[in-house]
Amino acid sequence: MTAYFQRHRRLRTTAAMRNLVRETYLHTNDLIYPIFTVEGENIKHEIPSMPGVFHYSLDRLEEEIQEVVELGIQSVILFGVPNEKDACGSQAYAENGIVQQATRKVKQWAPHLVTMADTCLCQYTDHGHCGMIHNEYVDNDSSLEILVKTAVSQAQAGADVIAPSNMMDGFVAAIRQGLDEAGFVNVPIMSYAVKYASQFYGPFRDAAHSTPQFGDRKTYQMDPANRLEAMREAASDVAEGADMLMVKPALAYMDIIREVKDNFDLPVAAYNVSGEYAMIKAAAQRGWVDEKGITLEMLTGLKRAGADMILTYSAKDAARWLKEQN
Repeated sequence: MTAYFQRHRRLRTTAAMRNLVRETYLHTNDLIYPIFTVEGENIKHEIPSMPGVFHYSLDRLEEEIQEVVELGIQSVILFGVPNEKDACGSQAYAENGIVQQATRKVKQWAPHLVTMADTCLCQYTDHGHCGMIHNEYVDNDSSLEILVKTAVSQAQAGADVIAPSNMMDGFVAAIRQGLDEAGFVNVPIMSYAVKYASQFYGPFRDAAHSTPQFGDRKTYQMDPANRLEAMREAASDVAEGADMLMVKPALAYMDIIREVKDNFDLPVAAYNVSGEYAMIKAAAQRGWVDEKGITLEMLTGLKRAGADMILTYSAKDAARWLKEQN
């Protein structure tokens, strides 16, 4: 007589049965699509290290926004690449900065689209760091002043969400106070609460022209080996008034996503970053992996790990594939 054992396969016998008991679902509503805007005219240039991702000048941006809306994606995050950079990143907070201009246009074309603004300085400084430099060191407190000016300027342009990615200590408290004092009490902050000093950012630095001109970002971005530090970082941002918490990168940090989700009662975002995207694209182009299958599996895995929303360069592709499944 055969000993008793569990027949788990009973719940996998058909596609309908698998759908019935599925625990985690990926929806188009979960996706946030990053867009790179540049100064100039008639520019739609593919970023070499990120196939399928482009730099858009403002006069070409509407076609991208229309496609995003048609696909049912409900949120974008805007990154800007200015023509002129300086030591204090003044184009980050300029009234007619590239992100401010793009935000106004997006809100004109698609008022319902949740438009997020990346709040950092690395794309705007001539040294490529995320803050002010004093004696070749990124100074925390003077950087906060510039970041607050940037966040307020972005909110004035119509940004629905401020998304600070700079990793200065106290940035949430400073930006929250600045937004409130400027009358933007209803503009939420999606904090890049847990942002690691990662090698997965390489293609983004190609896209944003933000490679540091000296040193690295390890004095302000987190050590990839640290888990408990991530909880301290997230707890600080919660106490300072963050409305959402982000973990970046995503794939190598799914344990951190789960811990953040389990320890804090705020919505959690995962940033499926440029290097993660580029690896799949490169492997797919060589026929080594099925791009659709592996991308949807990865994004579903991030949802399973605890992400409520996912910033991903695959958002448009994923939206198309999800429509095909329905």
